[in-house]
Amino acid sequence: MKKYFFMGVCLFLLANLKVNAQKNYTKVSEEYFSALKWRNIGPFRGGRSAAVTGIPNKPNLFYMGSTGGGVWKTTDAGNTWQNISDGFFGGSVGAIAVSESDNNVMYVGMGEKTVRGNVSSGDGVWKSENAGKTWRHVGLKTSRHIPRMKIHPKNSDIVFAGVMGDLYKPTQERGVYKSSDGGENWKRVLFSDENSGVVDLIIDPNNPRILFATTWDVRRTPYSLSSGGKGSALWKSTDEGETWTNISSNKGLPKGIWGISGVTVSPVNSDIVYTLIENEKGGIYKSTDAGKTWKLINSERKLRQRAWYYTRLYADTQDEDILYVLNVRYHKSTDGGKSYKTYNAPHGDHHDLWISPKDNQRMIIGDDGGAQVSFDAGENWSTYMNQPTSQFYRVTTDNHFPYRILAAQQDNSTVRISHRTSGRFITESDWESTAGGESAHIAVDPLNDEIVFGGSYGGLLTRKNHKTGETRAVNVWPDDPMGHGAEDFKYRFQWNFPIFFSPNNKKRLYAASNHLHVTENEGQSWELISPDLTRNDPKTLVSSGGPITQDNTGVEYYGTIFAATESLFEPGLIWTGSDDGLVHISKNNGTTWDNVTPKKMPEWMMINSIEVDPFTKGGAYIVGTKYKSGDYKPYIYKTENYGKKWTQITNGIGNEDFTRVLRADPKRKGLLYAGTERGMYISFNDGKNWQSFKQNLPIVPITDLTIKDDNLIAATQGRSLWIIDDLTPLHQLTSSSLNEDMLLYKPKNAYNMSGGGGKTSRTSGTNHSGGVAINYFIKKKEEKDVVSLSIYDNNDNLIKKYSTKPDEINKEETLKLEDGNNIFYWDMMYSGAEKVEGMILWWASLNGPMALPGNYKVELAVNEKKMNQNFTILRNPTSEATEKDMKAQFDFINEINKKMTEIHVSLKKVKKVRSQVNTLKKSIKDKKKYSELLNFADTLVKDITEIEETLYQTKSKSGQDPLNYPIRLNNKLAHLNSLTRIGNYAPTQQAIDFKNAITKDIDSELIKLNVLFKNRVKVLNQKVKESDIDLIQLD
Repeated sequence: MKKYFFMGVCLFLLANLKVNAQKNYTKVSEEYFSALKWRNIGPFRGGRSAAVTGIPNKPNLFYMGSTGGGVWKTTDAGNTWQNISDGFFGGSVGAIAVSESDNNVMYVGMGEKTVRGNVSSGDGVWKSENAGKTWRHVGLKTSRHIPRMKIHPKNSDIVFAGVMGDLYKPTQERGVYKSSDGGENWKRVLFSDENSGVVDLIIDPNNPRILFATTWDVRRTPYSLSSGGKGSALWKSTDEGETWTNISSNKGLPKGIWGISGVTVSPVNSDIVYTLIENEKGGIYKSTDAGKTWKLINSERKLRQRAWYYTRLYADTQDEDILYVLNVRYHKSTDGGKSYKTYNAPHGDHHDLWISPKDNQRMIIGDDGGAQVSFDAGENWSTYMNQPTSQFYRVTTDNHFPYRILAAQQDNSTVRISHRTSGRFITESDWESTAGGESAHIAVDPLNDEIVFGGSYGGLLTRKNHKTGETRAVNVWPDDPMGHGAEDFKYRFQWNFPIFFSPNNKKRLYAASNHLHVTENEGQSWELISPDLTRNDPKTLVSSGGPITQDNTGVEYYGTIFAATESLFEPGLIWTGSDDGLVHISKNNGTTWDNVTPKKMPEWMMINSIEVDPFTKGGAYIVGTKYKSGDYKPYIYKTENYGKKWTQITNGIGNEDFTRVLRADPKRKGLLYAGTERGMYISFNDGKNWQSFKQNLPIVPITDLTIKDDNLIAATQGRSLWIIDDLTPLHQLTSSSLNEDMLLYKPKNAYNMSGGGGKTSRTSGTNHSGGVAINYFIKKKEEKDVVSLSIYDNNDNLIKKYSTKPDEINKEETLKLEDGNNIFYWDMMYSGAEKVEGMILWWASLNGPMALPGNYKVELAVNEKKMNQNFTILRNPTSEATEKDMKAQFDFINEINKKMTEIHVSLKKVKKVRSQVNTLKKSIKDKKKYSELLNFADTLVKDITEIEETLYQTKSKSGQDPLNYPIRLNNKLAHLNSLTRIGNYAPTQQAIDFKNAITKDIDSELIKLNVLFKNRVKVLNQKVKESDIDLIQLD
């Protein structure tokens, strides 16, 4: 008995030891990798916006709330946009309101109204009191979706929030909320029911006591959308929102079930109220007595098609007969809402409109392409090709150099974009559309980067040949599903169905419906290699929409394979995960399948991604979400035995940061990256613990990740594509290095190509900095410390030194650093020629050559303590220049610069002689007595000036002067440097001949000048000394 008791105590202590070890886990301090930054490569092509506004007295100032992308501001009428919520909040914006009485006061309601399949929720209300410079959260944290914010026109402390609430389950936090103290406290003043929230809200522009609101009974499930129910209604308040009356049964309004509705009041005549209602007898209803009675004035389908996605209308601010109705296109009535002309903005699918109260020609529209501004009532609009707010689904890469990133942009095309270029920015010329459509998985042919396969909704699968420009449809089963429920089809294709190539058989392409299909002839024919790998539950396969309007685009198609992959490490091993919560595995290329769904995983989990463990045979990770069931928790599971046993690994991830994707670093075991609804996480211990990996990434949903060449690429829902260029410092962190006060990481191999140098733009993507990224860590730099980085060639010759206290005599350059992790980008450039301050040269370069491909060394020194790391510069594989050509160019530029330095050192001496002669002349009072000396000095200056003017055009004082004053010898030689450094080519024979010829002329002048320095300056000094004057000093 004692033996068993002792064993029990031991087991208890062992269990507690494990628990305490877990509790005592120390995360890897961010200070060791804090300098790793994300860069936004674009594309700058706007994503969905459902919230826009402007300022009446500031014609060029507008605001936009984007889906997933936070709040944006333009001060130049839409030419450029900048984010003003980063650093405070981010994600999906449902409403923006700016106080009329104090434009500094702004309220933002989070969570969009456009409740499509990839809708994102919000976290309540944010307020700024300085026009968006800073923000603070002011409540309604679990409201989820706020489509409208309205501020009292005379008192910015009185504010209303129209709360739609949780889309996925019944809640009490819905309706109109009012604050009378600037958001400090809120009270619910209108509540329809637990299933129906506010979708539209307006204050009468002429009487702030009067408000109108519409409520909407809407529900999303993983497999359906329902629009309409008993809680959908039209409401009115006449006491500043304190009490409300349901006026849905007022005379003239339709009977039966209502769906979504919108409402607007004419600022010109408050008796005129319009409402657009989803109903069997839906359409535009108008009241001319402030809502007492109504009349149906238009029921055209173009105004109310796909009602749940639109149903917004706006009365003109200066003409009571003008009404705007938003839909796929926008519609304008000039006869009081009876008839409409249809117009196009730069993008379709319109969701919000603001018209200036004082100028009805000035407006801003929000749509699936972002925001656009007009100053002529919509005749012309600003562009949306300047907003980095794209929403992407999946992301992949090809094997081109530089490799390209391929992804599908919601409400737009797919895109193939270079991850880096040799230019300053990544611009529209660096990307193009590729295969598939807005919802695509994309797969690049591993044997030919110019062949791309891409999917889209409706089961569309296309093959794009970028070389020929041809596209072919290769649908697995070409049955168009539009308008049908999933139960009607042989195969169910989700609108985001998986497409991927086998990593083991490069001709084998997979596509997934509720089955897995494969082709080895580019889609000419397809083979079925699995049974139905879903629950195939009939209740989840019915038509979506209703009870008024059906909506079947494939978004809600359920019972489908949503994630699938084949193992690179074990040929024939295939994993699939379904959107209804099943995980299957085949170990024999699909011949047989086993259900390996985690037993403790909640049912009906959407398996969003599957990642094969690159280090463990039979290992894999699955990532799931249940937010469409009202469960916002993260779910990640890990197996090491082909799914026989699973462990949940989400410790450290925020409780509502639901997960969409995980990627395992192929270079370091246990290093994992997870993308969630609110950003990035990283784990250094195989998922046992997670910590934030946000860095400079804004708060934004991460939809997919991929790793390529030690880069981490993130697809976001609302902030385009982001990339970390160098993961290798993370690979090098060890338990011992985490105790060091000084670290020098081994630099990643770099290509000899230029980049953007860290420059950013409001209209273009940020390019790779170029050069060699040198990561280092200094725990704390004291004031007295001298920190330096020195670059050496393979023969230990010093190329350049950068120091916190640079030695100017030795031409050291300044090193700036902060405590902790730093990244220094060496531009791979050697020192150039000596420069002369103020010198004007036309199309000329004094820069040194770029380092050649080869091996180099970097040395980090803190006072006397030193660390070294070797690195390699690789040849740019796209260059046709050989390394022999590059060496010839390198030597040629150095020869030019050596001669340029000789010229400029001599010119500096000329300037010094002239200056000291002038000083001498000013110091001599008796001009007659020293006339011989003065004449000698003047002749000397005249002679050296003549040579100076042959070497350099001294008349040039500004940049365009060389067009008036012909350039001289130094400019011609420096121009040869400019020409030679175009590309990586060896100098041409004529370049060599020209250099030899002009060098001969230069040497002739320098010889004459040196003779003057050696002889006549010496004589002048002797004369001055004999006259008791000795002022001229040469180095």
